[in-house]
Amino acid sequence: MLTLNYTYRIEPTVEQQAMMLDWLETCRHLYNRCLRDLKDWIASRKCSLYSCSINREYIMSADISFPSYLEQKRQLTQWKKTNPRYKQVHSQVTQDVVKRMHNTWEAFKNRGFGFPRYKKYGRYQSFLFPQFKLNPIENGIVKLPKIGEIKINQHRPIPDGFKVKGVRIVARARGTIWYAVVTIQCDVKVPDPLPFGRGIGIDIGLESFLVTSDNFRVEPALFFRELQSRLKVLQRKVSRKKKRSKNWEKAQLKVARVHHQISNTRKNFHFQTSHLLCDMADMIFVEDINFKMTARGFLGKQMLDGGFGQFRDLLSWVCWKRGKYFQQVDHKYTSQICPECNAHTGKKQLTQRVHNCPECGYSTTRDHASGRVILQRGLKSVPTDCREWKLSGSGVLSGISYLDKCRSRNANLRELEA
Repeated sequence: MLTLNYTYRIEPTVEQQAMMLDWLETCRHLYNRCLRDLKDWIASRKCSLYSCSINREYIMSADISFPSYLEQKRQLTQWKKTNPRYKQVHSQVTQDVVKRMHNTWEAFKNRGFGFPRYKKYGRYQSFLFPQFKLNPIENGIVKLPKIGEIKINQHRPIPDGFKVKGVRIVARARGTIWYAVVTIQCDVKVPDPLPFGRGIGIDIGLESFLVTSDNFRVEPALFFRELQSRLKVLQRKVSRKKKRSKNWEKAQLKVARVHHQISNTRKNFHFQTSHLLCDMADMIFVEDINFKMTARGFLGKQMLDGGFGQFRDLLSWVCWKRGKYFQQVDHKYTSQICPECNAHTGKKQLTQRVHNCPECGYSTTRDHASGRVILQRGLKSVPTDCREWKLSGSGVLSGISYLDKCRSRNANLRELEA
């Protein structure tokens, strides 16, 4: 089953915007109520069998079962009788809110940290219609239950053979910009791309956004730092307004729109760069760096402004969609090893931007040398147990059966998107 998400801009009326904002606030209250019951049940079971707290102890009957997803889904019908606001929201939307909270709880149990938190005002920004009997999008209009018809900017059509499974309504910039994330599915299985053809290694950095093993450079785009002075002025105006007043809301809206502009331009730059790299090679190798840790250093603002984690995720998605092989390799000592003789040249400071090998005398930029090392590690990690593989000195892998499989995969994807 192939599942894709298409994001479209929608233009609701003033009445529809007010209704959807009210739905978001109702969903937030329902989410917090489900989480409160869950936390109360856990707190009542914390007491030891042989001792109690001196100050206080939360007591709950032992007959009360754990508030699971099915249990709270059954309780939702009783909550609607006591709270008429829940009836105003579509029934499947409220059921998805309960499911969303329990998905967060299950994710917390799997990773062992990140306990679910209450949603503050304005922090619940989307709701989902999980299923549709018929296609809700026709002639530039999306039909949503209880909300009605909304204009949608359908900049790309839904491919033939795909069915609309769900629509998520997302609010941005404090509820002034709206999107519809349409989930489409097709009963087809697309295999992952196989390694073949020409490969490149990518070194990501701050001086240059990225440098490939072919010494191709992409200059960094300073999204946040270019608008930082403007944000500083707007945030200063927000701090001088009375909190929750009308002027405070207007000032907050201007700040939110600037942040939305920064996010969109950064994401667009990442997509354009990803497609450019896919035009250059058939295999792309990057480092498996934990960018969350590197963003905590003294260059944190520059690291977050680049959005390297988002770029790596988008690059892997674009490679899969275009039939290119993508893989992450070990990042350790990539800037300390010579790509010519594999000698260890020692640790380099960040200010040292030139690679000089004392063993073989090879000299180049530091980022270019790291890109070549990444490419060499990536080519060594691809499957080589098949006799049909052939590795050339220029970093090109070829194989008759594998090339045929990749060509057929790309042809199937083109037919689905046609």
